[in-house]
Amino acid sequence: MRRRSLIAGLGAGLASPAFAQAEYPARPVRVVVPFPPGGSNDAIARPLTDAMSRALGQPFVIENRGGAGSTIGTAEVVRAPADGYAVLVTSSTFATSAAVQQTPYDAGRDLETVALLATAPLCMLSSPGFAPNTMGEAIAFIRAHPGEVHYGSSGPGSIGHMAGALFALRGRLDMQHVPYRGTGPVLNDMVANTIELTFTTITAAAGLVSSGRVKLLGWTTESPPASGPAGPTPAQSGLPDYEASIWWGLLARRGIPPAAAARLHTAAQAALTEGRFATNLAQEGAAASHLSQADSERFIQADLTRWRDLALSANIRVE
Repeated sequence: MRRRSLIAGLGAGLASPAFAQAEYPARPVRVVVPFPPGGSNDAIARPLTDAMSRALGQPFVIENRGGAGSTIGTAEVVRAPADGYAVLVTSSTFATSAAVQQTPYDAGRDLETVALLATAPLCMLSSPGFAPNTMGEAIAFIRAHPGEVHYGSSGPGSIGHMAGALFALRGRLDMQHVPYRGTGPVLNDMVANTIELTFTTITAAAGLVSSGRVKLLGWTTESPPASGPAGPTPAQSGLPDYEASIWWGLLARRGIPPAAAARLHTAAQAALTEGRFATNLAQEGAAASHLSQADSERFIQADLTRWRDLALSANIRVE
């Protein structure tokens, strides 16, 4: 009887949620990237999923579900069961989209951060014909010419749009936003001196900067990438309270089992040190994040709050 009871007890233990969760992942994991193929999000997601597949012994399969400022793909994860088998690799657009438009989910309530992967500063670029050569000179010029200077972005509610709006708010500047369909058309118009400014990643414009076809006026954080071109920071330009950066993170539907989230976080942190991932981060001008899961969650919740506050202050709304 004792032996049968022991066997029965072991069987119950094997079927328990705690034991089943210790085996996570037991099948392939969907990794939704809420943007079209290519670009920085794929550059982050592909080496991440390769490394996590090797570490956790199951395929991590990328699904690109772009559209509507990343909300279509994000909604896919929100609709999935909170079991860790559908996760999201996204960027700052997750926060800026939630700030400026109605989304089919509550970004702060319905998703939780598994790991903040990396962050990167933006750079402030100008057309070659724009008279100022630094961020500080640009601030003075815009103040002297209210309403006459235009900055382009890859679209309404994009990180470039919001970075420019925050720059205008912090500097008490009157600038005009011009939305484009992607960063490429913005840069083309800047080379042609059709538009004066933009805020974007150095990766998007490195060739144009090095060839002198656009000018780098400054960086949007106090920690420019070590490998990037020289340029003043906001504090050096008279805007010590201005900061704008892009981040990439691994998120899941809120309620994911803690053991699954912990395994994903550990595997993601290990992936950041791998050669291919480190190379891709350097190419993006990005720095790997080594925040804990709890600190990663606080970071992204703070970003959600910051951009929502800006959208209210600057009356930014995308219908």
